[in-house]
Amino acid sequence: MIIRETATNNILTKSNLPVCDYSANPYTGCEHACKYCYACFMKRFTKRTEEWGEFTDVKFWTPIKNAEKYRGKEIFIGSVTDPYQPAEEKYLRTRTLLEELKGSGAIISISTKSDLIVRDLDLIKSFDNATVSWSVNTLDENFRRDMDRGVSIERRLAAMKVFHDAKVKTTCFISPIFPEITNVKEIIERARGDCNLIWLENLNLRGTFKPVITEYIAASRPQLIPLYRDIYTKGNDCYWQALDGELQEWAKTKGLEYLTNEDVFDRPFDAPTVIVNFFYHSKIKKSAKNKPNITQ
Repeated sequence: MIIRETATNNILTKSNLPVCDYSANPYTGCEHACKYCYACFMKRFTKRTEEWGEFTDVKFWTPIKNAEKYRGKEIFIGSVTDPYQPAEEKYLRTRTLLEELKGSGAIISISTKSDLIVRDLDLIKSFDNATVSWSVNTLDENFRRDMDRGVSIERRLAAMKVFHDAKVKTTCFISPIFPEITNVKEIIERARGDCNLIWLENLNLRGTFKPVITEYIAASRPQLIPLYRDIYTKGNDCYWQALDGELQEWAKTKGLEYLTNEDVFDRPFDAPTVIVNFFYHSKIKKSAKNKPNITQ
């Protein structure tokens, strides 16, 4: 990894995402180097020549002077980078941000693949309605190692349990779901006792990582090539519709509530073990408009 320190004027950016008012990314680039990383588009803003996943820019900013202005505002930490990637252990940029926001009344949510976040449990607990989510798209460590350089799935799930036991709202983010590779039901069964919410998101191939994933499928699971071509070349969403229906019926047998992306915005966040479907990305944006914040 090539790590560089950079200066930025403001760590908080107004966001158009339906889940927050502001986003914060203490790093640009990520050591986890996920093959399916949607944030690879950020490279064009960096003047970096290295491949995405081979560098991290560590951000230093002018300390937040009037954190009170963010009272009641939703701040999402980690929209295009993992705020607890290995560099955080040394540079403490995410922890610094949390310390600057402490007592402000801001509502924070954090997304990570790391268990380093356990270090900051007491600090995160000081925020009312804080939410932490872990990305888990397999229980197969061999596949996980093929896809990213993050910590093991067991370490992620153990960290989620620590936060859940500490009464911090937790989300198991099953994303991205790889057709016929990700066993969604298996992950839900494993995680359901240690999270308040389970989000489902389909693999959405776009940008520079599409050939990386398609070449991986061709090399490792050639029997899936027709299915992936049907979904990602022909644009057929029948697979996702079928999986959606199957999971809805299965959730009923398990006593789990299953919501679609169109009604989640009207749902209180803290109901235990609720499954939320985010398969249809175009509809998320449309349904989010003028909806209440889902973390409130």
